[in-house]
Amino acid sequence: MQLNSIVDFVRWGASRFSEAKLYFGHGTNNAIDEALFLTLHALHLTPPLAPELHHARLTDSEKEAVLGLFQRRVDERLPVPYLTNEAWFGGLGFYVDERVLVPRSPIAELIEQRFTPWVDAECTENILDLCTGSGCIAIACALAFPWAEVDAADISAEALEVAQINIDRHQMQHQVRAIQSDLFAGLQGKRYDLIVSNPPYVDAEDMAALPQEFQKEPELGLAAGDDGLDLVLHILAQTPNYLTSHGVLVVEVGNSDEALVARFPEVPFEWLEFERGGHGVFLLQAESLLEYRELFLQAGKA
Repeated sequence: MQLNSIVDFVRWGASRFSEAKLYFGHGTNNAIDEALFLTLHALHLTPPLAPELHHARLTDSEKEAVLGLFQRRVDERLPVPYLTNEAWFGGLGFYVDERVLVPRSPIAELIEQRFTPWVDAECTENILDLCTGSGCIAIACALAFPWAEVDAADISAEALEVAQINIDRHQMQHQVRAIQSDLFAGLQGKRYDLIVSNPPYVDAEDMAALPQEFQKEPELGLAAGDDGLDLVLHILAQTPNYLTSHGVLVVEVGNSDEALVARFPEVPFEWLEFERGGHGVFLLQAESLLEYRELFLQAGKA
């Protein structure tokens, strides 16, 4: 095997990934990009790669490093971000490992737009990222609303360790606070102008059919009961106690969107659209949450 240049390794790696029938869904959607990211990581380079480097030759030690990552990707079915400890969200780099889900939420697009037109940015002083995981939503919100205080809450102490790494990495200690909390349990007395949540929402049927790559992620961050609504129902029921009168709730429920609409056909969920792809994210204003509060409370108790 004569592999010498970056292009050689990317082509060969992509062929091996396709041959192994890997699943792509953690920041890339094809074998070539996965091979490129792993190759560049081994070479301590970042994309995009300058054209004049495409045919740069690798040293023997560099070749071994690249091939080692390729082998782990095939043998262990680990998502690329777990191999590189790097994921991207809203144009920002985040540390990730098996303690957290790999960031991939379309909510990034909303953050970049400061949730316009539903949120008055100047009046948004307190933000909650509920089920924060790696902290990517909280940190991106803090950068989009530099005058706001942001709480990053999660039930998992291990996930919060990763979130703190990212808070420190982005030097957001003055603005973002990591809090261990079972949903709102550790946030008593707090009120937020904006609550954003990407909670576990995968239903039992989808959990059983997950590709191996997704099975490498923490089940705690994915599984949400038979219909995928276990946590969402509690969020809807409890949010009115933690939202300001002009506040907004934004929640991602993914493929469980149909189950949510079927459960609450009378509720005016605003389903958001994304230019870069994605679905299953709803928005509710504080007044709607209050209007249907009893309905949500009953569902949350069921």
